Amino acid sequence: MRCGNLLTERPPLRVVFVLNSFEIGGTELNAVRTAEAFDPARVALSVLAFHPDGPLRERYDALGVPIDVVRLRNLYGVRALAQAWESARRLKSHGVEVVHTHDVYGNIWGVPVGRLAGAKVLASRRWWKRTPRRGLLTVNRMAYAFAHCVLANSPSVADLLRREERVSSHKIVTITNFLEPAAFIRRPAAALADARRAFGMPTDVPLVGMVARLAPVKDQATLLRAIARLPTGVRLEAALVGDGPERGTLERLATELGIRSRVHFLGELRSRPTAHEMFDISVLCSLSEASPNSILEAMAVARPVIATRVGGVADTITHDVNGLLVAPGDVNGLAVALACLAADGALRTRLGSAAHEAATGYTAAHVVGQLTALYAGLTAAVIR
Repeated sequence: MRCGNLLTERPPLRVVFVLNSFEIGGTELNAVRTAEAFDPARVALSVLAFHPDGPLRERYDALGVPIDVVRLRNLYGVRALAQAWESARRLKSHGVEVVHTHDVYGNIWGVPVGRLAGAKVLASRRWWKRTPRRGLLTVNRMAYAFAHCVLANSPSVADLLRREERVSSHKIVTITNFLEPAAFIRRPAAALADARRAFGMPTDVPLVGMVARLAPVKDQATLLRAIARLPTGVRLEAALVGDGPERGTLERLATELGIRSRVHFLGELRSRPTAHEMFDISVLCSLSEASPNSILEAMAVARPVIATRVGGVADTITHDVNGLLVAPGDVNGLAVALACLAADGALRTRLGSAAHEAATGYTAAHVVGQLTALYAGLTAAVIR
């Protein structure tokens, strides 16, 4: 499919996002940032969500985006079918032209609803090989088959769609994640020192940080083990930003490893300003990723990144050019990378500067412009 710019003036495209929730996560943040970056003269957005509350909802409310909540108990059954039929009827009555689903639950439920409503449907693939429930994979593939277009957020994810999901190449469009303008704002050193002190963190030793949900797939345990394995002379402390089911386990592990006093659990923080600017080194040691926002956010504020070579990470990080890559679960490899960066300020500066330069290719204006053009291309037959 080739989606070009349309020259004919027309009213804003009526677009609906289908979201599972308004909680803070990579998919959810990308969606709300996209909503904030849309030109309202070109896109009139509304949201259909399965859960009514969450910290990101206020950002949609601030935009005046209409929100319709469909409280699904299941993705199947008589009740789910009735809800799907009623939602499709409402979308059609409102003249919705594009239904854009953002996650596996949205794909499974939202794609058929969008088709019933007579809209063009754009499904998304924003994860690597893990889904909330593996039994949903087959149904999700069926959703791709009925979508007009499938959006991948990195070249590696697009290749995965072709190889393993058997999605036709002509259906796949790659549009990367992006950074909002505020992500590039860098506060003075004095303000960053104050921010560290406010969290009880030192300002006189390198600080390595990780921004991610405290869940097994993010594998913060490997970071803790790598810190414990550092040579005695390497002075370094760590900050874990995020919350989740693994917090208690990770706190106990830090104690068992004898590094609890050097590890700061900061909990969930708002995404503005980015926590990465407090760090000297940013780490993402996940076992699985597609195209993580956390890496881009670190790059935007010129922080050197150590990341695991998984999924689409290597689409963004080039080893020893704008960051360092290690194997997933490799405690020794991560410890060596940490020791190297902790001891070499010049290397941190070189990698951070290159990372910042690379991050400038992920601006909202460029990426959201591509997405808006894609919507217009999908509806071109209707416009004509």
